[in-house]
Amino acid sequence: MTLILLEALGALVLLLLIVWWTMFSGRKKGELPGQHDTPPRDDERAARKDAAGD
Repeated sequence: MTLILLEALGALVLLLLIVWWTMFSGRKKGELPGQHDTPPRDDERAARKDAAGD
């Protein structure tokens, strides 16, 4: 029983390390500032939609 719990804990730690590594590796301070502050304007969305052929 203890071995199963230790294995599950190890898998959880490994999963958390993988998620942390993929989210924050290569960035010195996490998310880039101002990256998602303003949503695209309606005319930009329409231009993208026309370019995609929808």
